[in-house]
Amino acid sequence: MNFKHYYREEDGRVYVSAYAMHHAGMLTQAEGKAAHRAQACADLRKLLKPGQTVYTTLRHVSKSGMSRNISLVIVKGGELRDITFLAAVAMNDTLASGNYNAIKVGGCGMDMGFSLVYNLGATLWPKGARKPHGRRNGEPDSAGGYALKHQWA
Repeated sequence: MNFKHYYREEDGRVYVSAYAMHHAGMLTQAEGKAAHRAQACADLRKLLKPGQTVYTTLRHVSKSGMSRNISLVIVKGGELRDITFLAAVAMNDTLASGNYNAIKVGGCGMDMGFSLVYNLGATLWPKGARKPHGRRNGEPDSAGGYALKHQWA
């Protein structure tokens, strides 16, 4: 079995290890997972602002067509920045196994890249963004799910 061990360093950041370490900052599984998710959300809120575009890349489709592995990338300071791992932690999603740096997304029949970006926005801004970031149905829109724009790369 692959157990995760969470611990907090002196700088206050939460880290994960597959090895049990006798560390002063060891956290319980529930505390560690919650702190790790909160930290990933905070890190993503620093990187992403409402209205920003998140680019998705399809890495793999299962033989049945019922699941996909999708990576998330943003442009920050003129450079590409992979946010797949942070997004997976924040949304409590599963990273794809194998050589894919991607989130495993189940289902079909809709734009799964859009769904992933929508869920990321809803996770980061569950009560909505402070300011409206666009218009939807003729009204100002501040809903978290629609805060981020999506584009396939």
